[in-house]
Amino acid sequence: MDPESGLDAVRQIGIRNGRIAALTPSALQGKEVIEAQGLVVAPGFIDLHSHGQTEENYLLKARDGVTTALEMEVGVNPVAKWYDARAGKALINFGASSGHIPARMAVMGDTGDFLPRDHAVKETATAAQQAEILRLVRQGLDEGGLGIGLGIAYVPSASRSEILDLFQLAGERGMACFVHMRNPGPIEPGVVDALQEVLADAAATGAGLHVVHITSMAFRQTDLCLRMIHGAKAHGLDVSTEAYPYTAGMTGLETAVFDAGWQERLGIGFGDLQWIATGERLTAESFARYRKQGGLVILHSIPDDVVRMAVADPAVMIASDGLITDGKGHPRGAGTYARVLAKYVREEHALTLMDAIRKMSLMPAQRLERVSPAMRQKGRIRVGADADLTLFDPGRVQDAATYEHPAQPSKGIEYVLVNGTPVVRKGELVVGGEPGRGVKSEAWRKEH
Repeated sequence: MDPESGLDAVRQIGIRNGRIAALTPSALQGKEVIEAQGLVVAPGFIDLHSHGQTEENYLLKARDGVTTALEMEVGVNPVAKWYDARAGKALINFGASSGHIPARMAVMGDTGDFLPRDHAVKETATAAQQAEILRLVRQGLDEGGLGIGLGIAYVPSASRSEILDLFQLAGERGMACFVHMRNPGPIEPGVVDALQEVLADAAATGAGLHVVHITSMAFRQTDLCLRMIHGAKAHGLDVSTEAYPYTAGMTGLETAVFDAGWQERLGIGFGDLQWIATGERLTAESFARYRKQGGLVILHSIPDDVVRMAVADPAVMIASDGLITDGKGHPRGAGTYARVLAKYVREEHALTLMDAIRKMSLMPAQRLERVSPAMRQKGRIRVGADADLTLFDPGRVQDAATYEHPAQPSKGIEYVLVNGTPVVRKGELVVGGEPGRGVKSEAWRKEH
């Protein structure tokens, strides 16, 4: 099934040197043969929003049919060092944006780890600090960053002008900003104001805009926000969005997301929060204790019908926002893609199989192909394309990860090939190969 051409037919696929060399109804001879009768052969899934960039996460991603996992929201900095650390050691393809959050944390001297927790959260950057943040982000683009990652909600002290400057840089480079918006929910200034900010910045600068996890920002206003995004696209703006197929989000309890007023903003209470380390639901007392400590928490906050609507919307890509650490985390880190195929395609008929495959492969590739030559050869099954392929049983594919046991690998995904090399065979991981490659921007090619 090829979402680019619409091909949905029995074919023989020949692979040579990591690429598709033949696509034909006729029989082919090869050194190794995979018998795929009864399986769907799809382009490997591309996850634009994968915080888990470790071996543990890559193993789970492969079992979920993902062949390329990208850290586009928070991003990384320094970029070259991050790519170098994974070169030749990754099971699947990897890549990242040049991140505003890590650059701001470095310049402001924030004591947080992955997400900021003090100086970058509360302090307004001076003109000199803003210039240095921008320099680091620009350097990250020069080193191959695939766009600019922005988590405005985590740095609420970042001024409108600081954010506009980042969009300006992206516009000058012909790139997109991948944005966790400033505010969630219906309480003004809420998600509508936040979406208007980034739509206006994109319109003013010519930068592309990708709005991450629309459902966990807009909640019951997701329909309204999707109307805004559809309207902006119809009038020529380069804007896209994504969602994950779950009714809960996850983030750091120590972050600005849980500053005073969070119950009203998010429309939830203490009992809707689940502490990752123990699985317990929080109380006022445990909330205060764990917030001082810092750590990840699951937010049960998204209505089921909102998730279904977003997953089915033609403009919405699928992306996991996944992160698993030592077996702990959110089930989206292990089960996002199988869950779409099982729950929303097979069981609920919310969208067709071809539409689901398009949202999980071709659309993410198209979002980045203008800046990355590698992405022009992913997300489709055609001669010359990379042999990143996912083979699954449409009647049996199923997510197994739960909120209590998030690191359970998906079932029914029988084979996964990365650059022509099997990393999953007959539903089991293939040990010993690391065929994943770094996906970088055109800017890096020009510099080197």
